[in-house]
Amino acid sequence: MKPFNRLQSLVVPVDRANVDTDALIPKQFMKSISRTGFGDNLFDEWRYLDRGEPGQDASQRPRNMAFALNQPRYAGAQILLARENFGCGSSREHAVWALNDFGIRVLLAPSFADIFFNNCFKNGLLPIVLSHTLITQLFKEVVHHPGYTMTVDLHSQTIQTSTGLSMPFAVDASRKHRLLEGLDEIGITLKQADLIRAYEARQRQNTPWLFA
Repeated sequence: MKPFNRLQSLVVPVDRANVDTDALIPKQFMKSISRTGFGDNLFDEWRYLDRGEPGQDASQRPRNMAFALNQPRYAGAQILLARENFGCGSSREHAVWALNDFGIRVLLAPSFADIFFNNCFKNGLLPIVLSHTLITQLFKEVVHHPGYTMTVDLHSQTIQTSTGLSMPFAVDASRKHRLLEGLDEIGITLKQADLIRAYEARQRQNTPWLFA
């Protein structure tokens, strides 16, 4: 998993509440267990004017230019600003994979669905909960300031906007450590590789019949 330390990026607004995982990645694209290849179909039904199917060349599909992710002013944004209950619906991890594959590293919202929130940390995304009042203010700033950027610093747990606004954010200490170190669940297990090998060696010596 790619570590997260500090990110400066454009911000893209998705001004909708209760964005569910089916909107993030529609069900017809969930035929792969690979964590990559989903970025072209992130928000598929909102980004495109036709119905998407697996294997289509996304570059040839008609786009909905009213949707923020298609607008040139937000091109390359790695921070997504959203409304409450982002990531609700099914527990599909593909939703986070699609965001990650598209290039999103930070999500800002007043609230997230619990399973989606946990899946973000497992895949190197940083979901940040801010107050409704602050989120509303940020939406106004993004819309009225082309080229609007934020700097998100996980070490200091602060956000600095290009308009001079500064704010702290909370994050669980264990999850913070995992993001800083780039540790998913497999990586955490591999940190104990020496102890695992030592245990296996003892087992081979004490119960050799299990390894015959």
